[in-house]
Amino acid sequence: MPTPRPRPFAQVDVFSATPYLGNPVAVVLDAAGLDEGAMRRVARWTNLSETTFVLPPEDPRADYRLRIFTPAGELPFAGHPTLGSAHAWLEHGGVPRTEGRVVQECGAGLVTLRRDDGLLSFAAPPTLRSGALEEEYLERLVTAFGITRDRVVAHQWVDNGPGWAVLRLATAQEVLALEPDLSQIPTAMVGAVGAHPPGSEHAFELRAFAPAAGVAEDPVCGSLNASVGQWLTGTGAAPAHYRVSQGARLDRAGDITVTADPDGTVWVGGTTITCFRGTAAL
Repeated sequence: MPTPRPRPFAQVDVFSATPYLGNPVAVVLDAAGLDEGAMRRVARWTNLSETTFVLPPEDPRADYRLRIFTPAGELPFAGHPTLGSAHAWLEHGGVPRTEGRVVQECGAGLVTLRRDDGLLSFAAPPTLRSGALEEEYLERLVTAFGITRDRVVAHQWVDNGPGWAVLRLATAQEVLALEPDLSQIPTAMVGAVGAHPPGSEHAFELRAFAPAAGVAEDPVCGSLNASVGQWLTGTGAAPAHYRVSQGARLDRAGDITVTADPDGTVWVGGTTITCFRGTAAL
């Protein structure tokens, strides 16, 4: 094993204007020379939903390359780690090739980020799988959620890398009331979304359950909000600009902004705040 050396490190809170109430990501800002085994060990040790490693890009169009790990393994793409890593890279002195845009290379390809009104947003990548859930799988999810089939307003595969599926319930309160038995769906990556009453600050409440990734519930999930945003805006179930609240059941205050451009590109953004900065011996 190589002799550890100090590497710049940051831990960034994502999707909350109040520090420590969003979703943290650990970012190793110089991962050159680290092998996959070392990355996996670090991700298990930090025990956050994701830990990322910044590397030189292989694609000449990218500003940097990112590898993203959960405690259980590597993901091709994840939302809040994308925002948090871009924030840390810029704060550490990273200069984008194109002013006003950051291009991240990851397992899902190239992901573009922009900054509007102080918020970083990423362009939602295309889904790898869409369409209605198979009835057998839907029944398994309904059973695990402890609800009846008639409570499901709509359902969809919204997989942009992690394997997401989502159930739409009628109200935010129904989503918040869920007490899922994840032992019944150990390989699932599944969300639930429901509408807040008209006039609320947020249009929807969302929860993300990720037992397949070793995370029972993700406090605030960018990738799921991205693909759900593509689905809801694409079907007219949501306006072109709306906000989502997430994390209340975990004592978090996630605030996600979803914007669909006229060309169909969906942007997912939120506040990013560095809470810890220093070095990691790796």
